[in-house]
Amino acid sequence: MLEDCDQRKVSRSVMQPHPLVQAGPHGIRRRLGYFGAGTGLVLGGALGYVGLADPHNPASIYPLCPFKWLTGWNCPFCGGLRMTHDVLHGDLVAAVHDNVFVLVGIPVLAAWLLVRRARGKSSLSPPALLTAVVATIAWTILRNLPAFPLIPTVLGG
Repeated sequence: MLEDCDQRKVSRSVMQPHPLVQAGPHGIRRRLGYFGAGTGLVLGGALGYVGLADPHNPASIYPLCPFKWLTGWNCPFCGGLRMTHDVLHGDLVAAVHDNVFVLVGIPVLAAWLLVRRARGKSSLSPPALLTAVVATIAWTILRNLPAFPLIPTVLGG
């Protein structure tokens, strides 16, 4: 079957560089710049919306957590929107009550990943992944214990 193909067509189609590489170094930088700018705009808009619309109010338009809706338990990330709202408004005590795991965990994880990448290592090693999974499961169990002191702040409605 391969013998029936014209070898020039096959070699041309196999040897064609990716369109980003074909554009040259300036084309790659420009496209990555557009991607970065678009990502920044989307994240800025999302943070602006969370800062303006109060997720503490049960009548807000934020969706319910599917894990909590199905199980009745707080998931590891429940309170993340409330925590982000509190951080944007400078209320760190309320942010700790909403979700201290995400408040501390996300910046620590991001810094760790950046350091590993700067050192040329793989992003996530198996022991690190296992540690993150165990920490997430432990946090989920701990925050759902009856005597857990950090209760998320939800306004009555």
